[in-house]
Amino acid sequence: MPASTIEAIFARQQDARWRVVATSADQRKAKLKALLEALMAHRAEAQAALAADFRKAPEEVDLTELYPVISELKDALRHLPRWMRPRRVSTPIGLLGAVGTIVHEPRGVVLIIAPWNYPIYLTLGPLVSALAAGNCAVIKPSEFTPHTNAFLRKLLSGLFPEEEVALVEGEADAAQALLALPFDHIFFTGSPAVGKVVMKAAAEHLSSVTLELGGKSPVLVDADADLENAARKIAWGKCVNAGQTCVAPDYILVHARVHDALVEALKGALVDFYGAEADTRRLSPDLARIINPRHHARLLGLLQDSRGLVVFGGENDPATNYLGPTLLTEVDPASPIMQEEIFGPLLPILKVPDMDAAVAFVNARPKPLALYVFSGDRRNAESLTARTTAGGGCINDTLLHFAHTGLPTGGVNTSGFGKAHGRHGFETFSNARGILRQRTRYSAIQLMYPPYTGFVRRLIDLTLKHF
Repeated sequence: MPASTIEAIFARQQDARWRVVATSADQRKAKLKALLEALMAHRAEAQAALAADFRKAPEEVDLTELYPVISELKDALRHLPRWMRPRRVSTPIGLLGAVGTIVHEPRGVVLIIAPWNYPIYLTLGPLVSALAAGNCAVIKPSEFTPHTNAFLRKLLSGLFPEEEVALVEGEADAAQALLALPFDHIFFTGSPAVGKVVMKAAAEHLSSVTLELGGKSPVLVDADADLENAARKIAWGKCVNAGQTCVAPDYILVHARVHDALVEALKGALVDFYGAEADTRRLSPDLARIINPRHHARLLGLLQDSRGLVVFGGENDPATNYLGPTLLTEVDPASPIMQEEIFGPLLPILKVPDMDAAVAFVNARPKPLALYVFSGDRRNAESLTARTTAGGGCINDTLLHFAHTGLPTGGVNTSGFGKAHGRHGFETFSNARGILRQRTRYSAIQLMYPPYTGFVRRLIDLTLKHF
């Protein structure tokens, strides 16, 4: 899309912003309800689009793309009037007579840059929050998912005028044209490298940003974990969308005493899910494909350079971008597969002497987007989470925190910053504006106006000591 067209869309949204800002809870809920009904009505089209882009199973589309958005919509419809309501806060005694209120006002015109790996969820999820907060929004989806983009274009153009919600397609030049504009907020989901570019561009206009980035999300498996249960949850979390998930388990740190047993349990889980034979797994309708040949080749390079032992899987088909679920042991921590986010169905398994070593390993590396702990002891599990840092995560499960609308989702430092989902997403796309209303003609502070006489100084001393 030409830069001039993008600038014209932005100008129309700037003109419309004050009308949209003034919308009531009922008016915003009407928009959200329309989106919810349209998604449900066009469920089969969404499934077909993602099958064309990823060969993704319709059940997986429902669970990982549609359900999270529908859950966000229902949560916003249920709670939006309360989120929008001005919130009174207590007043310090030194400001007696005043009333303090927090009002969440819309940011204005926002930009949502969505990734290719979950092109419906990670596009419409932030949009739900932006609409609930009363903003106009420009959406830039990834060019890697043309069929899903066509679905989104048809869906959104049938619901919203372009001056309220606009979808801008294109490659890097379109993104650059968008980032040159003074948006009130930018919500970006993608890699840390591109996140830095977005942040630099936002700095030119002092636009606020939310960065949902990636990272190597570890799994810590203690000696007392339920290994069969852990293996099934880890295997599922790793293989959803062929591992192309920002919060997918990236590697496992397992207590040495149960390393071999966990490996066997993981093999069993993968066989149960996708088949015992390599050809059966390749033909499984439940395994998605790698997004394109470039990403497929990158994953093969990581596998070949891992200096590890392939104990399960490893098969691939470049003609269809297929890469089977693969378990690796004896992986060198210095190898490339342990240095960059994998973003595919390759799972390194590292043996550690104890969980103290696991904690030290995690804390010596950049802070992950998610961290997963499997332990039979609640106190041990909570200790492991308390001694590490991550954007979020689960105890005795994987991925599910990302679909919980009551939990804030986001990274920390290199894995991003800012939060999404539910009320946290509403607040991300709002400006929390503090307003003090003076109810009396004269306030206590007026007694401390200049000139600073002895009486005023004594009053200030009294205030500092007691109020």
